[in-house]
Amino acid sequence: MKTTADTQRPRQGADILRTALRRNLGAMAWGTVLMGLYQAGETAFPIALGLIVEHTMQERGLGRLLLSIGALAVIITTVSLSWRFGMRILQKANTTEAHHWRVRVAACGLQPVSRDMDLKSGEVLTIATEDADQTADIIEVVPLLVSSVVAILVAGTALGLADLRLGLLVFVGAAAILSVLGVMSKRIGASTKEQQARVARAGAKVADLITGLRPLHGFGGNHAAFRSYRKLSTEAKQQAITVARVNGAYAGASMALNAALAAVVTLAAGWLAFDRQITVGELVMAVGLAQFIMEPMKLFSEMPKYVMMARASAERMALVLDAPPVAAPGTGSPEPGGDLEIDRVRHGSLRELKLQVAAGEFVAIAAYQPRAAAEFAAILALNVPPHAYEGVVRIGGQEIGGLPAEAVRGHMLVNPYDGEIFAGTLRTNIDPSGTSRMIPEAVEASLLTDVVALHREGLDHVVRDRGANLSGGQRQRLSLARALAADSDILVLHDPTTAVDAVTEQLVARNVAELRRGRTTVVLTSSPALLDAADRVLVLDDGVITAEATHRHLLATDEAYCRAVAR
Repeated sequence: MKTTADTQRPRQGADILRTALRRNLGAMAWGTVLMGLYQAGETAFPIALGLIVEHTMQERGLGRLLLSIGALAVIITTVSLSWRFGMRILQKANTTEAHHWRVRVAACGLQPVSRDMDLKSGEVLTIATEDADQTADIIEVVPLLVSSVVAILVAGTALGLADLRLGLLVFVGAAAILSVLGVMSKRIGASTKEQQARVARAGAKVADLITGLRPLHGFGGNHAAFRSYRKLSTEAKQQAITVARVNGAYAGASMALNAALAAVVTLAAGWLAFDRQITVGELVMAVGLAQFIMEPMKLFSEMPKYVMMARASAERMALVLDAPPVAAPGTGSPEPGGDLEIDRVRHGSLRELKLQVAAGEFVAIAAYQPRAAAEFAAILALNVPPHAYEGVVRIGGQEIGGLPAEAVRGHMLVNPYDGEIFAGTLRTNIDPSGTSRMIPEAVEASLLTDVVALHREGLDHVVRDRGANLSGGQRQRLSLARALAADSDILVLHDPTTAVDAVTEQLVARNVAELRRGRTTVVLTSSPALLDAADRVLVLDDGVITAEATHRHLLATDEAYCRAVAR
């Protein structure tokens, strides 16, 4: 299948900018025409004034004056309308393009196949917002650059018609100014790129601190964490000051050089008029153009800076968009039903792990080492790519390494012990896609009914970000309800009841076993209630399965198991 430019993954920042420009050629063409018309109209105003003075001094008549006023009105109207519609077109294209890149970056960060990039979530967030916006600014930069060139060409040509030396002065001066500022803009681009990286790192640190604030307070690590953030924030501040200094030097140099060019043109025109080499009308035109030309020259000289900033942001977006997937996407889909087989898997603390869960079976795994349980869950959740561990994982008789990540996750759901709670409502947290038909059953099985009944809005009760207005047990039951409502062929639960009391845990275990009857369910837990509800229990010790039986049989025959799970 032929890949379009839009679907190809950009390899570097320049590719991203070219893609953005190519996608908006129509809008940029219309914007360039209208903004060029605007600049031409602005340039025509002092030219018209010069012609009016020239003809008024030669022919003193009311008709000529009214005609001149009408011409000025046409110029003013053209300037107003062309600016209004030109900027509307360009800003719409700019906003649309920024939205496109935000979605692309977010899609890369959220897609099932992980990406091999050395960026934290806070940095990806900055890239998806600030960098996407600055990259899309190239849509406005190019038309404004072209329109400012039009203004300089019209002004230089008009002055050249009055006196060739004045026209050459404008063109040579514009080229010299752009050369000087072009060198300075490279420094701005490098400094801005470094500033964006440091701000993103500081933002990622804040996100980590907010997530782990309670544990940090618990063992007194909050002060050290805050000092770490302060260091990153100070580095970002110092870099921002450096960028501000460079930008200030650039703006100051731009204003000084443009003012110097305008002053030289004005003085040269005055000398030519004094020497009677140009007329009074041409002097008025030259003085007006010398003052006007400062604005397009300022715009023209600032464009390299914005181009370098857009390039720096595009390079940062390329870090996300061009990052190779950790696991290459496969083809096909698992067979319905859902047996699970782990065949001699070695990863981390797991050593030759081998087990099999039949379709429709409810199996509990008692892991004596929490790290082994976490690594096992990470493998099943595809957080560890197949090439990163030895052995094979099969679902429905097919290796997960040869299946698309979307297909695996659509067939097997791994619910982590620290499932995220989102800002929204109870209902949107249980059923984010709005397609589940098992919300009532999931709410009842997870014993979330008391939370629903407690609020007048019921399932539409508002949940704050990260479930800040819920207790730990309520958050855990809400996460469990979401997993049950998905009704996947294979459900893997990792410590789903650690934050609830023993009575609730007993009821939840019984409800989950009943709701999942005939569906493959694996629970990584040390909960006696869940272990007892399972069809059989596998003991995971030192990276391998060391025992297999029912919970009650293991309690009666295995002293180590009894010590590990008894409460």
